[in-house]
Amino acid sequence: MSTTAQARLLAPLSTRAEHPALRFEGRVWSFGELAVRADAWTRALRDAGVRRGDRVAALGGASPTIIAAMLGAYRLGAVWVPINPRYASPEISHVVSDCAASLVLVDPALAAKLRDGKGGAITTPAVATLPLQPRPAPSSPSPTPPLAEDDDTALLIYTSGTTGPSKGVALSYRAVVDGISALTALWQWTPDDTLSLQLPLFHVHGLCIGVHGALLHGLTTTLASKFEPARVVADVDEGATIFMGVPTMYARLLAHLDTCPQDGAVLQRARLFTAGSAALAASDLHAFERHTGHRIIERYGMSESLITLSNPYDGERRAGSVGRPLPGVTIRVVDETGAPVPDGDSGELHVQTPGMMTGYFGQANATEAAFDGPWLRTGDLVVRSADGYVRVLGRLSVDIIKTGGFKVATREIEDALITHPAVREIAVFGVPDPVWGERIVAAVALHPSLGSASTLEGDALVAALVEHCKDVIADYKRPRGALVVDALPRNAMGKVLKVALRERVEAGYAPADSR
Repeated sequence: MSTTAQARLLAPLSTRAEHPALRFEGRVWSFGELAVRADAWTRALRDAGVRRGDRVAALGGASPTIIAAMLGAYRLGAVWVPINPRYASPEISHVVSDCAASLVLVDPALAAKLRDGKGGAITTPAVATLPLQPRPAPSSPSPTPPLAEDDDTALLIYTSGTTGPSKGVALSYRAVVDGISALTALWQWTPDDTLSLQLPLFHVHGLCIGVHGALLHGLTTTLASKFEPARVVADVDEGATIFMGVPTMYARLLAHLDTCPQDGAVLQRARLFTAGSAALAASDLHAFERHTGHRIIERYGMSESLITLSNPYDGERRAGSVGRPLPGVTIRVVDETGAPVPDGDSGELHVQTPGMMTGYFGQANATEAAFDGPWLRTGDLVVRSADGYVRVLGRLSVDIIKTGGFKVATREIEDALITHPAVREIAVFGVPDPVWGERIVAAVALHPSLGSASTLEGDALVAALVEHCKDVIADYKRPRGALVVDALPRNAMGKVLKVALRERVEAGYAPADSR
């Protein structure tokens, strides 16, 4: 009899019982201890009325308790629904209501967020709260986990909500196990590795790759409740071999290495650094390599498909590229009509993958719209090279600007403008214009050294940016408006919220005369 996906996830709780599973705030949890805690959670959830297929929502930060609770839910065949603890009350209320949660597990420190968005408590009868410290009961028999079908839903991961109310992405046990196994096998994870995990546990990056990848390989995870560059160095100094981060983390890590260059030699002892969830600047990739000797592996994925592309562990890790399809993944690049485009031309990325979502929970129409037959429409504009490496140019929705009859990728403009010495962060987007269709606008965060006395504002800033890029990009790609911000708005995974920037400009935007 073949081993089920559920059994593969739970296997190290018994087969690796003596091996360290989690290190957290100075304490070590073995897989055996994690199993005892998971059993206690299974009892607590079962006593609260949770049954197979019910949704258990969890509002809490990264901790062993959250992981044990998730495993307890899995042992019941329940569906785990992690909620971003940085969400505001209306956003939390939306997730709880949308998934029809049978139970909400909430860290007491976050209990005040359980509001309906109008100041009142969430009162849906199917929602309750439990403390996050159930006590194990060794004298009572451990519940036998149900043999969940591989296509049963294990997780509902709610999207970032950058294009509207967040949707629950349903991921089956099969999708999680097959998708994450393909990725971690490519990255050559082994039980001898130790993962430094400082990502949140409500998203694919930290939860699926990090926690589930560690379970599938039975390796040790050093868990942190928040990211600190010095903690990464300390983890590697204590034996961590893998670190995964988003570009904003690497920017902070590089700033730390600039101040403490001797820590680069410590990080050199690790064997693997990876980046995802947003594009990593080539300059940061090269700077990290100079400091540590490591070239970061960039990869690409979505909540809806898990990870589908990656640069290789062995082979060229190409700057500016998210690599090639993982084993078992098929991709195509198509134009607006759905016709394949030649390598070297831009088009939308479509994927087929073992890690595919079942669909958006309770949203059949949205699920249907997300697919073209068996192909998931990613909404990302990409270019594939002749040797199969893929470069992401941006989102079709906000990162493609149609101006003056031309279609322009914002990534190309951003790459040109970020090299201006006064620019710390840049985001380019389009706003409606009666002449151009869309006018190119750049939101700019200036280097702090310029202070509030900077004269680079308004027309002066636009002129400076245009002058800087005039020899790099065509004239129709140059910005015609600028917005100075203290910092670019980002979601929890570091992606820039261009829709929010566009709305801010539109609210007070008066088109200048065309030139």
